[in-house]
Amino acid sequence: MQLVFIMDPIESINIHADSTFAMMMEAQERGHAVLYGLAAGLHMENGCPMATVYSCTLRAEEGNHADVGPERTIALRDVDAVFMRRDPPFNMEYIFATYILEAAQADTLIVNRPDSLRSHNEKLYALAFPEFCPESMVSADAKHILRFQDQLNAPIVVKPLDGNGGEAVFIVKQDDPNRHVILEVSTNHNTRTVIAQRYLPEAVAGDKRILLVDGEFCGAVLRVPSPADHRGNIHVGAQCLAAPLTAREQEMVEAIGPRVRADGHLFVGFDVIGDFLTEVNVTSPTGIHEINVLEGRHVQGDIIDAVERRCSIPATQTD
Repeated sequence: MQLVFIMDPIESINIHADSTFAMMMEAQERGHAVLYGLAAGLHMENGCPMATVYSCTLRAEEGNHADVGPERTIALRDVDAVFMRRDPPFNMEYIFATYILEAAQADTLIVNRPDSLRSHNEKLYALAFPEFCPESMVSADAKHILRFQDQLNAPIVVKPLDGNGGEAVFIVKQDDPNRHVILEVSTNHNTRTVIAQRYLPEAVAGDKRILLVDGEFCGAVLRVPSPADHRGNIHVGAQCLAAPLTAREQEMVEAIGPRVRADGHLFVGFDVIGDFLTEVNVTSPTGIHEINVLEGRHVQGDIIDAVERRCSIPATQTD
């Protein structure tokens, strides 16, 4: 197969942590042609979805991990699959990219499906499963959030809908003298929509990332915040631990798996704190390396297996 990976600049990635690189290496080891491109290289000519791409030869050598071939332009209908793996921010340029990819999906598998990438905000998508979510308020109006917190009579977490990696996540206590200021900043003076949720004290024990491939469970990792930072994000110092599923989390897998598969999301990571679902990540889920090490899995193999099935290629998973 020919596989295109739309991602962040390949020279800047950490190959020991980057999930996209793991998928690309797996595809290369199976003999598939690996092509790399940036979102800015997506374009249309006379209605035909195109991409500027570079062939890649990859190796597991930090700082010398990719030989990139000359630039060329291809029609997306001529490749087997396109992985949209550019990290957020989710902005209008990202949306324009999904329009181009959507025009290609009649002929080419797009991972994940473009219209669903566009429709399923990672914070709001979780609210499609209210039985698993903490109490939540979505608003750009600070007074709605203040009222919500006063009714809860509890601390809340406030997050921008378009953030990622723990960016601009605030814990707000009712007696915080800066409460109004925090909400002014978070909502950008009532012009930026945020999600506020009841603060879950279980967060100090960790934030569990659970991965699904084609709707099926394929591993989990618990990310425990450092004493210096309340966020359970690996890049800010969270520690990764093995994490078998609880009965409650198995219920989530059984509810979320069929829905995300039906919505065209081949690779998904959802986040759980305590007994509560907090996010469903569909744009560029991570956690492959950590789960492989902690659980002895081969998640990238599961992903390429699923792509081969979708493209009617016999599975050739490597050891």
